[in-house]
Parts: sequence; structure tokens; C-alpha cells
Amino acid sequence: PQNPATATVLGRVRIIAEDAPGDIQHIVLKLPEGMHYVEGQSLSIIPPGTDSKTGRPNKPRLYSIASTRYGDLLDGNTISLCVRRAEYYDPETGQIDSSKKGVCSNFLCDALPNSQVNIAGPVGKTMLLPEDPNTDVIMIATGTGIAPFRGFLHRLFMENTVKRHMYGGTAWLVLGVPTTGGLLYKDEFDCMQKNVNIPGQLKIDYAISREMHNSFDGGKLYVQHVIAQNAEELFRRLDEGANVYFCGLKGMMPPILETLEKVASERGVDWPKKLSELKKNHQWHVEVY
Repeated sequence: PQNPATATVLGRVRIIAEDAPGDIQHIVLKLPEGMHYVEGQSLSIIPPGTDSKTGRPNKPRLYSIASTRYGDLLDGNTISLCVRRAEYYDPETGQIDSSKKGVCSNFLCDALPNSQVNIAGPVGKTMLLPEDPNTDVIMIATGTGIAPFRGFLHRLFMENTVKRHMYGGTAWLVLGVPTTGGLLYKDEFDCMQKNVNIPGQLKIDYAISREMHNSFDGGKLYVQHVIAQNAEELFRRLDEGANVYFCGLKGMMPPILETLEKVASERGVDWPKKLSELKKNHQWHVEVY
């Protein structure tokens, strides 16, 4: 970006247990005056310094926004990010190789309160909530892909706004993480389930891969197995106009698409045709990285 804006770090906190693999931080930034965003958009972060290979300034990285338009402080001036520290473990020594660490994620995960961060944006139109307040919303996330869905769920079930009071659909979240200690924002989601307008309006399924087993081959449970186990409900909701959103690492999509094709054919549904219908009707939203 030619003219990046400057945000200020208000604070950050590790949001996974000590025994969970890696490091994931929730980071709250104060935005410059006049910068606004909506749920489902992304923010561009420009880490300081230069790329050691090219000698040019570091390239910006996009992060899905994890808060609603009002921010965690509800004053409309902050933005929150959910960031996994990118680390590379040397397979021979088992130690972290700091020369290969993610420049931007480490900058953010080490940022101290009051430090300045160059930002640009917001960007993105793919992951916006449906306008009709009675539309079902299905959210499938792995790891930090939970970010936009935290924004969605705060908007639909926590904030005292017309959007929340008017929401008459069902929200269904499927979140995949490796261990129970790696469940992101679980306390918040537990609270939301008690805060619904209609009993059962927020349904949550966790796929904790290293601790749960799927019912198909007894192997690890991943989000695609949860989809397969609930295929009947998923297809019924999609037929009734639900919007489905996917967010996380790009490796999540091939097994999900494979699973959907399989369960569709078992139901006599032409999956390529169904998928193109969903895309055409703006019911299918994917943001992977």
C-alpha cells in the first residue's frame, strides 16, 4: 500500500492453553480516526523492516478480522485479530529455526501495548453475513479460521443491536482444532448459546482431531467428518437457503469438497451442479490462506 495508516496496539493475550501446540494470540488494535469495517472483512498488516532476500520492504499480510464493526470495546474504534505465530521446526533437531519464522505473525504476537502497526484496508466482500435476518448461517473453520465467525457470532448473539434482536435464523459452527486446550473463544461461545433469541438457535460442533475419533474408520475426527455425520441436516439447510462459510488453511478444502461430493452422490444429488447453484445464489463463501 502506498499510504498505510497507523494503528496502535492496545493489548494482546494468548488464547490457547499452555499444553496446546503453538501460540495463538488475540490482538486488539486502536484504529485511526475514520477507519471502519464490517464483519467478515480482512485487514492488511505491513510488518516493519525489509525482506532479507529482496532488500525491499516487507510485504503486507492479510488477517481476517475477529471482531464486529463495534470492536471488542464496543466504541467503534478498535479491531481484533486472531493470529497464530508461524514457526518452523527443524525436522532433524526438533528445534525452532528462527531464520524461517513468519515475519508478520511474530511481529504481531510479540507486539507490546502502545506500539504502532502499519495497516491498510479493510478489504473483502466474500465473507459478509446475509442481509435477510432469517437466513441460516453455517460456519466451518479450522484453527484461526474462527476469526470472522467470532465477529459473526458476537453480532448475532451478543451485541445489543437491531441485528441481534431481529435474527431469526439458526447459526451452526463447526470448529476443528488439534486439542481441547486449542479450542478458541469457547467461553464466549458457551455464553452465546445461553444468550439466543430462540432455544437451539446456535449449534456448535467441535472436531478435536487428536482426542476424538470419527465413526467412519475410527481415525482422527476432522471437520469433514462432522459434515459427513450431519450431511442430512446440512443439505436440508442449504436447500432451504442457508449460507455456508469456510475459513482456515487452504488444505482444509480438498477433503471437505471430496466429502460433500461423496455424501451428495449418496443422496442422488449432482454435486457439481449443486455447487454451481450455491455459488450463483451467493450461498457459498470461502476464505482460505
